[in-house]
Amino acid sequence: MSEEIKNGSAPEQNINELIAVRRQKLSDLQAEGKDPFVITKFEVTHHSADVKENYASLEGATVTVAGRLMSKRVMGKASFCNVQDLKGGIQCYVARDSIGVDEYQGFKKLDIGDIVGVTGTAFTTKTGEISIHATEITLLSKSLQILPEKYHGLTNTDTRYRQRYVDLIMNAEVKDTFIKRSKIISTIRRFLDAQGFLEVETPMLVSNAGGAAARPFETHFNALDEDFKLRISLELYLKRLIVGGMEKVYEIGRVFRNEGLDTRHNPEFTLMELYQAYTDYHGMMDLTENMFRHVAQEVLGTTTIVYNGIEMDLGKPFERITMVDAVKKYSGVDFNEIKTLEEARAIATEKGVHFETRHKKGDILNLFFEEFVEEHLIQPTFVMDHPIEISPLTKKKPENPEYVERFEFFMNGWEMANAYSELNDPIDQRERFKAQEAQLAAGDMEANTTDEDFMNALELGMPPTGGIGYGIDRMCMLLTDSQAIRDVLLFPTMKSIDK
Repeated sequence: MSEEIKNGSAPEQNINELIAVRRQKLSDLQAEGKDPFVITKFEVTHHSADVKENYASLEGATVTVAGRLMSKRVMGKASFCNVQDLKGGIQCYVARDSIGVDEYQGFKKLDIGDIVGVTGTAFTTKTGEISIHATEITLLSKSLQILPEKYHGLTNTDTRYRQRYVDLIMNAEVKDTFIKRSKIISTIRRFLDAQGFLEVETPMLVSNAGGAAARPFETHFNALDEDFKLRISLELYLKRLIVGGMEKVYEIGRVFRNEGLDTRHNPEFTLMELYQAYTDYHGMMDLTENMFRHVAQEVLGTTTIVYNGIEMDLGKPFERITMVDAVKKYSGVDFNEIKTLEEARAIATEKGVHFETRHKKGDILNLFFEEFVEEHLIQPTFVMDHPIEISPLTKKKPENPEYVERFEFFMNGWEMANAYSELNDPIDQRERFKAQEAQLAAGDMEANTTDEDFMNALELGMPPTGGIGYGIDRMCMLLTDSQAIRDVLLFPTMKSIDK
């Protein structure tokens, strides 16, 4: 009976029989005093890719690799197998005369999925494949489950997300995605550290979840007998640090929003926010443009990225356009000519843009932007100067107080970042919080409430500051050509399997 089971194609009884055989093999090993689980350490000298990339200097040298047995071809007195480690896989030639009769019998009993260590000499087969001629094979861990059939891999999407560990074993491109994700984040850190930013950590459990328009998750802290929320943003605590004199700060961390699941949204996701004293949203644009260009070059080796067949050029200067001009460009409606809420409602009705009674003129402008503009913003674009109604933490434009010094950064029709010249006027901020609370009372469950401790910090005085938030997961999606946010989250949120 073949051990390589296609996804969902083998009867449960057959799988159970195979698992029983594996458990019996383990029992036999333990009875012989060869329990693999008592091994605590194994010295590895090379990864598979190291042997291949440095073969010129390693030919004939002794090397030791360790990894998962992914295939085995037994041919009498000599066999071949493939061992997969972090950096790929390598073929191993296993001969009875090289490892010993008893050891060869033990090798023949190994199962696909077992973790093994292989010591031997690097050589090239007659077909030109760089391999290891084994002199010793050590069973390091016994696999008691069955891997998917190797030619079909793990293709069921739901299973891939639920059992990411199997996904990583069977799909090399998945492992590559998460290695790139790690490199993206470490490159961001190095870039910001070089700019003089200080990485900090702020609370995840908060009494007032502010800084964004989102519904929080709520929980109860038994020790204090108080209700807390999981943070939806990093903003308000990082601004407190600017007040405290930390002039450049950033945090990369999980935030939590009690909202739906789709290809670009997960209720817990990775956000990066940074704040810099004595600059404004133009400074944040320059930093963002330089950072995205730098990360792409460092991780991918190019500033031209391809997502879903579409090229996006990070090497050219990013487009900068106001929200009003963008709406005019793609919808033909000039909100500079619309003076009243009634006029905004009328043009929205005419254009088929749905709005609610609570929406003001600025809200309707934003609805136009979402309806007519976003899908066109494929190349890197900064959309600037949002209406004040949708920007409660942002400085007004001095020459036009209906709008604020804010931008959103778009690529591929997605919002990638959101930035402000931060509001540091405590009197104005309190009025904005009051307006948010009125919206909450009117039924907007994503509106903010007044954070009195944050207000106290602002009243001490916050310098002029630029701030920005980046969706790290979406950035990873673009740079790895991943079609859904779940493809760049090792363990995405899933509905319970028994519901």
